[in-house]
Amino acid sequence: MTAPMQVGYEDVLRVWREADDVPEIEHAWLFDHLLPIQGDINGPIHEGWTLLSALAAQTHRLRLGLLVTSNRFRPPAVLARIAATVDIVSGGRLDFGIGAGSRPGHPLARREYEAHGLPFHDFRHSVESLAEACTVIRRMWSESEPFDFHGSHVTLTGAYCNPKPVQRPHPPMLLGGRSAALLRVAAEHADLWNIPGGDIDDVVRRSALLDRYCAEVGRDPAAITRSIHLPVSYDRPGATRQAIGEAVAAGFHHVVLGLPAPYPEKVARWVADELITPSL
Repeated sequence: MTAPMQVGYEDVLRVWREADDVPEIEHAWLFDHLLPIQGDINGPIHEGWTLLSALAAQTHRLRLGLLVTSNRFRPPAVLARIAATVDIVSGGRLDFGIGAGSRPGHPLARREYEAHGLPFHDFRHSVESLAEACTVIRRMWSESEPFDFHGSHVTLTGAYCNPKPVQRPHPPMLLGGRSAALLRVAAEHADLWNIPGGDIDDVVRRSALLDRYCAEVGRDPAAITRSIHLPVSYDRPGATRQAIGEAVAAGFHHVVLGLPAPYPEKVARWVADELITPSL
């Protein structure tokens, strides 16, 4: 994962092109913020979906996505069209990541909504609207005729998406987050579920809670791939390898390694040699 803040486009493109030639690396990710949430708060940051489309056009093998799209930023029917376009540009390599958006208690995250004239509702509203968005987006990708949708938070008349994504029936849907409310949505809609790393015991408890919610809705928990985001330390690769080992042992086989900027030369090859291969 290359967070597209405090870096230039050419820096991110260099890492992704290199990773595209490193078979040990299966997927690459950006994040979805409109202003920096670390470092210089007035520093550079690239819009995630625009950048993702550019990188999709200049890579050939990597699966790719945003970890994760904020459902607060874009109306779901518009987002479905954006994602379908990226899936087409990439030749069917999109993993569609989405989440409820940042909590109101994160001041740097909240700032980006106010700066762009975006509403910032409470977390309950954001989770409820996420559930409706997942339904709308999947229908946009799969319905063969225009449809109407009348939810509590989303209302559509004559919604339709043409062309459809390359992947059928639709790109895999990854939901990101750790709250119980988010996990209930993931149990119904997710093909993959991602959680930020940290306390591995808490991560395991959250995964068990997802299992329970899957059982409540009649879904096999094994149908949802468990994914984890782990920060990389260039100076302490052993600590990162240990975190990878703990995550894999806990059943998280989809591992996203967050690379801090600036990116060293040939960092993708370093990740494979120092972090991935020794952890297999």
